[in-house]
Amino acid sequence: MTMKAQIDGRRRWSPWRITGWGFAACLLLLPLIAMRFTDEVNWTASDFVFAGVLFGSVGLAFEFIVRKSSSLAYRLGAAGAVVTAFLTVWVNAAVGMIGEGPYNLLFGGVLLIALIGAIIARFEPAGLARAMVAAAIWQGMLSVVGMSTDAHGGMLSMTFVVPWLLAAGLFRKAARDGQSAVSAQV
Repeated sequence: MTMKAQIDGRRRWSPWRITGWGFAACLLLLPLIAMRFTDEVNWTASDFVFAGVLFGSVGLAFEFIVRKSSSLAYRLGAAGAVVTAFLTVWVNAAVGMIGEGPYNLLFGGVLLIALIGAIIARFEPAGLARAMVAAAIWQGMLSVVGMSTDAHGGMLSMTFVVPWLLAAGLFRKAARDGQSAVSAQV
């Protein structure tokens, strides 16, 4: 970190960081504003807390990604995995991937596979590629089995396989390019 980037030992707020966190705050305010104009949107305090924790988690994950590697392929792969995980949680919380019911809890396993795989791989790109493939396989298997219960939900869930595999491909590219997860200069 350069002297210019240091202010009292802390990292400087860049326009990208301000934009990102500002965007998250605006997303959180949208339902509050919508509730003033329509009865169709009716969030409770717990809905706002859930969304705030979820948006904050995504924001912190992006902060981690940017500091972890300077490789564009690594950053894009990690961003894709984070967004896919976010959408999995959001869709399941809103309506459920496969109908309504406990079957949707199994999609938490997809997230656990990705997260545990990332930790085991120490966030190195080759290991992350394998973890994302494993998450895609689990997502696909759940989708196929779920189609017997809810064909539309199964198809929706199957589309989530694609971003997991794209993230895996980007991590594989970062590994082939010889990018270590700790190659960023912070």
